[in-house]
Amino acid sequence: MDWEDKKCLVTGAGGFIGSHLSEELVKLGAKVRTLVHYNSRNDWGLIELLPKEVRQELEIVTGDVQDPFMVRKIVQKRDIVFHLAALIAIPYSYVAPESYVNTNVKGTLNVLQACLEEGVEKVVHASTSETYGTAQYTPIDEKHPLQGQSPYSASKIGADKIAESFYLSFDLPVATIRPFNTYGPRQSARAIIPTIITQVLTGSEVKLGLLTPVRDLTYVKDTVAGFLKIAESDRAVGEVINIGTGIGITIGELAEKIMGLVGKDVRIVRDESRIRPEKSEVMELICDRHKAKELIGWEPQYTLEEGLRETIKWIEDYLDLYKPGIYNI
Repeated sequence: MDWEDKKCLVTGAGGFIGSHLSEELVKLGAKVRTLVHYNSRNDWGLIELLPKEVRQELEIVTGDVQDPFMVRKIVQKRDIVFHLAALIAIPYSYVAPESYVNTNVKGTLNVLQACLEEGVEKVVHASTSETYGTAQYTPIDEKHPLQGQSPYSASKIGADKIAESFYLSFDLPVATIRPFNTYGPRQSARAIIPTIITQVLTGSEVKLGLLTPVRDLTYVKDTVAGFLKIAESDRAVGEVINIGTGIGITIGELAEKIMGLVGKDVRIVRDESRIRPEKSEVMELICDRHKAKELIGWEPQYTLEEGLRETIKWIEDYLDLYKPGIYNI
């Protein structure tokens, strides 16, 4: 696909993956409209950290996907819509589950309905590997059962099924990308890798929950490449496609690897407040990426060590943005 002057919309552009996707689309020459969550401070989230020359190329709109009228307006005259807007923090979903339904399910419905009515060429809907729950088998392929082990994952399952229904019922050209755990520069301490890095850099101990869960960690540039390849591929329409490395690592092993890369050995402390409810914890997520390779030609380009080195360097430069002593839910 020639991205030059392609009219794109990225919802959730103020978030971690959304900001990287928006930046890459600008570099490819696309005309990018971004939706960031409205606030009275006119704070554009992580878009604020993009290079000025990228930021000034974006059409930045503040709003909320819960408002169907606003969503319809921003979808107008867009060729491709990347829908990433969502509440994503699992611990907060235990506290405020209704807000996850309102944003993740109803917000997705609003986006899909607007895309259908406006005749959008392609919709790429962002899912998550959390929809699989604890693995019944590994590696996890797209046929694995979906399990709502947290209000967050349940809301994303609902959103995914709404997207599926719009393809099957109305022929909306929607494809669902299901990334496994993405990490990289600009990620908040809500996620495990910045949580570990910031504590290693600033203290004498790292507070964590369980050390035994296994995660498949994908560098953000590889995840963004997956979004683009899915958008470019007609074969992806109506499909769910995993994006992950196929390599698992425990949280404990990850902490040791990060300490080695930073060059600092600190004590790991079990923090009970960071442990999920027993039946809600997802113990193992390892991606089967064969479908991505065969259908859209996607494969990861970054090793975990390469991605961690870039992430550590970025966090060192922007450490003042973090609050290492606070548990971010």
